[in-house]
Amino acid sequence: MDFRGRRSHGVGAGVSAIEGVNKIRDPHPIESPWINYTVLGLALLFEGAVWVIALRAFRESKGSLGWFEAVRVSKDPTVFTVLFEDTAAMLGLVVALLGIALSQPLDLPVLDGVASLVIGLILAVTAAFLAWECQSLLTGEGVSPEVQASLYAIAAAEPAVARPNDILTMHFGPNDVLVALSLDFVDSGSAGDVEQAVTRIERRIKAAHPEVKRIFIEAQDRDAHRRGQAPLEAAPADHSGSAGGKV
Repeated sequence: MDFRGRRSHGVGAGVSAIEGVNKIRDPHPIESPWINYTVLGLALLFEGAVWVIALRAFRESKGSLGWFEAVRVSKDPTVFTVLFEDTAAMLGLVVALLGIALSQPLDLPVLDGVASLVIGLILAVTAAFLAWECQSLLTGEGVSPEVQASLYAIAAAEPAVARPNDILTMHFGPNDVLVALSLDFVDSGSAGDVEQAVTRIERRIKAAHPEVKRIFIEAQDRDAHRRGQAPLEAAPADHSGSAGGKV
């Protein structure tokens, strides 16, 4: 995740707000407005081209999901972060252009300061929104409910498993997920049966969800799990992707 983008938006919001307050307190006509128009026009052209590319990339990545739903469930903030930052930049340029364009014919240079305040607000809202959407990934976000249900179904479908006790997941990256399973195995099975079941479960999970890189499986009686008496004694699959488990 790119923290520099959100930091720059926060700093930009503060600078724009300070500049806006100064211009409102001491308004003065804009010198050489056509230079401002030229710079803003070129900035809109280049920023608009980048915005279109980011929009297309986000539309492809979101699939059939709605815009805000795609942002909410996304585990890769890169694409929507670029889109929202470019959108904020475009809005800021448009506001700056309107502020200059209206301040001249209306002879109200204070509008330039108002435009700076609005730009600061846009940048602040964008920074806050991106920080809110990304903070869960910083503290450890689990998989979506759909993936959680799929993991449960895979574990429950194994004949050697009496019932799944608990499933814990954590994203370390968009395509790097850790899964911890607490499973109650049937009492009639041998240790070898349990080991084979663990291997099958791990292979099925990784086949269905390639983003799962590490799997911990714990064999635990249902009642013991509920009482929370038994400590977690899971062994992970190795980091190269081969199956592994401990019972």
